[in-house]
Amino acid sequence: MSEPSTTTVEAAGGRLTASFAYTPRTGAVEVRYRFDNLGQAPLAVFDRGDRHAVLVGRQHGGAVGAPHFQEEVPGDVVLRHAARPLPEPSPTVPPTPLAARVEPGGSLTGEFAFAPPTEREPRRIRWCLGVAPFDTEAFAQPEEIDGVEVWRGGFDLAARQTLLCTPWFDVAAQRFEAA
Repeated sequence: MSEPSTTTVEAAGGRLTASFAYTPRTGAVEVRYRFDNLGQAPLAVFDRGDRHAVLVGRQHGGAVGAPHFQEEVPGDVVLRHAARPLPEPSPTVPPTPLAARVEPGGSLTGEFAFAPPTEREPRRIRWCLGVAPFDTEAFAQPEEIDGVEVWRGGFDLAARQTLLCTPWFDVAAQRFEAA
């Protein structure tokens, strides 16, 4: 694994600082991050996966979930931790989005490693984190897990969230491209 490269993105009342390190041998990118709530109201951060993953044991409750990924063009991979709309047809146990609540002035740290299952090694990788104003009407059933307040959100939050996306990370150069 190489030395991590760090970038910062600000939007939606928050600041996301992320460090990436890519290991060619495993094809995995390791992401460590910190989200700071710079605003005056609580924010929901959609990095905790979904309720279905927790129920079937694919994920420990309260832990950072596995990101969803998309290869936009061959070699360009986008990872996302975000609320997703209800799939059609609706499954018996829907993947209800889970979010951490971050109070004004508060912060949230996390990390994950992910090897995109692509045919070839990615050329570039970026990561997007979904953030939304914390509206008590849109969230329910809070749980305090490992010091993080995790809430279940509605599927309509997918359309109301803001995605904070890192610049592209150039895998060969092991650094973020200029924005």
